[in-house]
Amino acid sequence: MKDSMTKHVQIGKTDLYVNPIGLGTNAVGGHNLYPNLNEEVGKDLVRTALNNGINFLDTAFIYGPERSEELVGEVIKETGKRSEIILATKGAHKFVGEDTVFDNSPAFLKQSVEDSLKRLQTDYIDLYYIHFPDDHTPKDEAVGALKQMKDEGKIRAIGVSNFSLDQLKEANKDGYVDVHQGEYHLLQREAEKELLPYVKEHNISFVPYFPLAAGLLAGKYNKDTRFNDLRENMPHLQGDAFIQNLAKVEQVRKIADAKGAEVAHVVLAWYLTNDAIDVMIPGAKRADQVLNNLKTLDVQLTAAEIKEIDQIFS
Repeated sequence: MKDSMTKHVQIGKTDLYVNPIGLGTNAVGGHNLYPNLNEEVGKDLVRTALNNGINFLDTAFIYGPERSEELVGEVIKETGKRSEIILATKGAHKFVGEDTVFDNSPAFLKQSVEDSLKRLQTDYIDLYYIHFPDDHTPKDEAVGALKQMKDEGKIRAIGVSNFSLDQLKEANKDGYVDVHQGEYHLLQREAEKELLPYVKEHNISFVPYFPLAAGLLAGKYNKDTRFNDLRENMPHLQGDAFIQNLAKVEQVRKIADAKGAEVAHVVLAWYLTNDAIDVMIPGAKRADQVLNNLKTLDVQLTAAEIKEIDQIFS
């Protein structure tokens, strides 16, 4: 449901209403993902978001691990406005000796919810995701465990993340799945073939991650840009593909310039025109980036512009 009169949108069939621009918090305490993170800077990101109309925060057990949930929980507690904040977190990672494995067993998921509640210093989680599928648990049984937690009032909505279409169908056998989070952006559009039609048909809200394709679709790179982190192994940032992708981004820049907007705002606004997508969760490492993401809400795309962007990346 999209209501242009109000800033808040309903997430699929849930009773959660959010600003369409949320905040992904993997850079808040995500020390295992980013080196040299300052935790006070991270907490300020969350404060900036909450003080400027963002009410949807996305975290996970594995960000840190554990630390992102703790820091997000601290900031929410200090606001005294828990009921105004829609909080999403995820679980499935289990440490076994030196190894990290995925566990979707009902017992593990229930314990994961309880542990997240403690770290977040809250008595309910608005949206709880199974972060990754495991290889052995029937997915309807995994979701059934979360349905029990929902019936107990410990979670309000059920999500799955990184599930294949078949896994999603099994998970949703009883119609309990509310949200599916997966990788989707203008350079990787496989989800449009079967996944997005399925979620739309079943009123499951789709939350894309990596919406800006590791920064490429933010329009910040040029042909001389070099990467020395996890981006150096991403095919869309290498060689001829990189050059071709930069040319596509420049076509979007013309649309953005005409609107006095940035490429990233136009790209995020394009996703939000999709009926299956209610909310975006761009990450940020600095408070000014949080504020910048919100400028997406000022971008109105015409039908012709939506089609043009679609064709540039077809």
